[in-house]
Amino acid sequence: MAPLVALAALAATWGSHPAVAVVVIIDIFLAGAVLAAVHHAEVIAHRVGEPYGSIVLAVAVTVIEVGLIVTLMISGGSQAETLARDTVFAAVMITCNGIVGVSILTAALRDRVASFNAEGSATAFATVVTLTTLCLVLPNFTTSTNGPEFSSSQLVFAALASLSLYALFLFVQSVRHRRLFMHVEEEGGEPAAEEDDLHEDPPTNADALRSLALLFVALVAVVGLAKTSSYAIEEGVKSIGAPASAVGVVIALLVLMPETLTAWRNARRGRVQISFNLAYGSAMASIGLTIPAVAVASIWLDGPLVLGLGSIQIGLLGLSAIVGALTLLPGRSTLQEGGVHLIIFAAFVFLAFNP
Repeated sequence: MAPLVALAALAATWGSHPAVAVVVIIDIFLAGAVLAAVHHAEVIAHRVGEPYGSIVLAVAVTVIEVGLIVTLMISGGSQAETLARDTVFAAVMITCNGIVGVSILTAALRDRVASFNAEGSATAFATVVTLTTLCLVLPNFTTSTNGPEFSSSQLVFAALASLSLYALFLFVQSVRHRRLFMHVEEEGGEPAAEEDDLHEDPPTNADALRSLALLFVALVAVVGLAKTSSYAIEEGVKSIGAPASAVGVVIALLVLMPETLTAWRNARRGRVQISFNLAYGSAMASIGLTIPAVAVASIWLDGPLVLGLGSIQIGLLGLSAIVGALTLLPGRSTLQEGGVHLIIFAAFVFLAFNP
């Protein structure tokens, strides 16, 4: 019932600026929708197997998020010109440092060392870094237009490149080299008690279809209620003197809660590769679907479409790329690597509020 109740709350409050007491109630419904989304995503993953389960959750939440971004950009507003950039970069930092750091830390506390498939994870991470650089760094250095923007032809190229790389990765992940993205078992390791559910019979097709429908409803509620809470979040951000871009970070944190919680649950079972599939898959989906969508939406946008990152963000991206590569190449990580990623994520959040 949680997704349906949350959707009803969304319908009742959509387009309004609720009081603080109402926002608290909305956040309770939002938390219920997040937990429901995680449950139904795991049901689907158990039915279709990995890495398809991770793909379903990453694509589902990103499609809804992109729809919200495009709607807000077309409706205008002072932050419309940087909304896509801020949201996509926040998603990259949350997934590649926040979710990855939590996953490594959780698995390392459980098994002392977190093990994963280095080839598959490195392939995914390289794709994320390439997409982020092409779409969010290069606009600062092109000369066809003034400012951190793409010209029309450059924006079309970025959109096509994003779609092509994401589609190619989905083919590699799910068909050509599926083995590289499967869970890595430690030699001689015993399954943990939390993994008992993995050996149960898979749900029926009817159960999986019902979970798919309820997953969609839950994700619509999560993204919509996060948007409904955004006015109160914006007022809170203003009250502490933080820049307006910090609002996008808070909303991105709320929207990505289903992936974060699902990744943590998998890491708690020692399935770090599945957690990485969720993290990097969500980052890729965010870029690979958002940039083409805003390229089309730019036809109706009156103002500029700013995609280029600032110097602080570029520095954090470069640091994330170097640390991420060093973390993934050995195929094994310890508490130290998890801590490093979480500190980078903390720096991103702190600097978003104190640039």
